[in-house]
Amino acid sequence: MNPQSSDALRQQLRTQRLHLSAAERQAAALAVARRLAETARFVAASTMAGYWACRGELDAAPLLECAWAMGKAVYLPVLTGDALQFAPYRPGTPLRRNRFQIPEPEISPAEWLPPSALDLVLTPLVAFDSTGTRLGMGGGFYDRSFAFLRDPVWSGHQPRLVGLAYEFQRVETLVRQPWDVPLYAAVTEQAWYVFG
Repeated sequence: MNPQSSDALRQQLRTQRLHLSAAERQAAALAVARRLAETARFVAASTMAGYWACRGELDAAPLLECAWAMGKAVYLPVLTGDALQFAPYRPGTPLRRNRFQIPEPEISPAEWLPPSALDLVLTPLVAFDSTGTRLGMGGGFYDRSFAFLRDPVWSGHQPRLVGLAYEFQRVETLVRQPWDVPLYAAVTEQAWYVFG
């Protein structure tokens, strides 16, 4: 798939996401939460990153509520230059908008976690394939932030990236670029996919 077709696929799937009704979005988010919350990987995670759903992305909020109910520490991404750090997030945490107008916790940087300290990272996406290759919005923030996972000599903590998606976002094949960090798994309203 060349860059033009990646851009075309991104546009097509983003449009399809935006055409879902509020009821369809909510039903899918609840189905994904039920499916993922039952997995051993979710149950075992003590630090978990979510995200603030924008532009039709699958809503992670029901999973964050499950995580709080299970006593997990929940974090949301904070943009720092061209990468991400993760700030603690609880109900009532004050929020501010970043340069893309996405809400972030307004929390002192002293409380942020680096990507390598997380157990489970719920990851937004536009598409994913059967090898765990993820097509994001095109900014590369997750790939840069978790680049250490591609390093064959990395011996530190191994956060697991789990993509949250609608089933129609699963595609046959995506071209994996050298900088792409693959997903550990993806979950949709219909299935739980584990890669590699």
